[in-house]
Amino acid sequence: MGKMVILISILLCTLLFISCWTPTDPVQQPTKMRDLTASEKSVVSSANTFGIKLLSKLSQMDEKEENIFISPLSISMALGMALHGARGETQEEMKRVLEFKEISIDDINKSYRGLLDLLPDVDPAVKMMIANSVWYRYTFPVLAEFIETNKKYFDAEVQGLDFDSPDAPKIINNWVKQKTNGLIEEIAPESIDPLTMMFLINAVYFKGDWTHQFDKKKTSDADFRLTDGSTIPVKMMTQKNKFRYYQSSDFSIIDIPYGDEHFSMTIILPPEGQSIHDFTDSMTGEMWRNWLAHLPESKDEIDIYLPRFELEYEESLADVLKALDMQTAFHPSNADFTGLYDKNLEPRNAYISDVMHKTFVNVNEEGTEAAAVTSVVIGVDSAPPAFFVDRPFLFVIRENSSDTILFIGKMVKPESK
Repeated sequence: MGKMVILISILLCTLLFISCWTPTDPVQQPTKMRDLTASEKSVVSSANTFGIKLLSKLSQMDEKEENIFISPLSISMALGMALHGARGETQEEMKRVLEFKEISIDDINKSYRGLLDLLPDVDPAVKMMIANSVWYRYTFPVLAEFIETNKKYFDAEVQGLDFDSPDAPKIINNWVKQKTNGLIEEIAPESIDPLTMMFLINAVYFKGDWTHQFDKKKTSDADFRLTDGSTIPVKMMTQKNKFRYYQSSDFSIIDIPYGDEHFSMTIILPPEGQSIHDFTDSMTGEMWRNWLAHLPESKDEIDIYLPRFELEYEESLADVLKALDMQTAFHPSNADFTGLYDKNLEPRNAYISDVMHKTFVNVNEEGTEAAAVTSVVIGVDSAPPAFFVDRPFLFVIRENSSDTILFIGKMVKPESK
């Protein structure tokens, strides 16, 4: 009987232990990002410099002084797809503006391939997607090499479509909507221009929760000061935590991480009294690198106040790219994209007719969701006027200075030997 009591006691203790024990998932260790190759570092640095230069020029050209939000990665990758179809001065000019002057086309392609494979999977706590596609008028004689290069290095989906069909824009825009998780619904126009032959499209999607989320209960109404001295009401998020930050009389900078801290939002404030527009107008790649260099490795506790915001941005980049000296690629007659199509089958000249860019961002207490789409539109110049002498005609042979008619005749039935 005593043994039975002991056995029952052990059994009850075991059951009690099991009922109180809850299995836990193994702690997921942050992914260690592999080192970038030398060419990948160069391409990233070039894309960053190009993006900052583009933002600065857009700010300078923006007379309304409104919000600007662009994706340098998306823009440079879309133009990168067009780059290896360019030849001669067109290609060299594009490389200069994209800050790829010293990088070979082969290294650019391989680097983009590496970044496509690396960036989406580097942080399991962050969702990121990069997608590329090529859509061309099915009668346009695109070179097989151009298609294969885009497939190999840019993982591009390629499809020929009847651009005159009303379904063509829907097909392209459905792809855009899918790749941006519905944040951007269209980039192709409802009716495609008869002279448009191709769309080279890049889409980037990002969704990351803050490593340290803001408490919604602490979000409150606050005033946000505008450049003209007036204020607008905003929902101001706040938290006290440890961040990498630096403050001086020249600028202030803070790094707010997402997920496992592979990605972050870096915020830079100009000094008190300086307009954000003047600050942005003068921004350079060197300044950006200097700001980052001031971020300490260690974190310090700080109260941060950040407005909750949502922003949509849409802009044709044709004018700003021309202002940055990418002009030949946009010239209907002088552009050289003979690496893209067979000019023997399509005598009209191909050129970049537009570069459309759309972005969206939502920043709230949980984190950030953002998307970008860039469409490089390849068109052809209109055919030169044609004068078909295919019916009876008059013809005159004359001396032009005196307007003396030497011969005049009527041709009803041309014959030749």
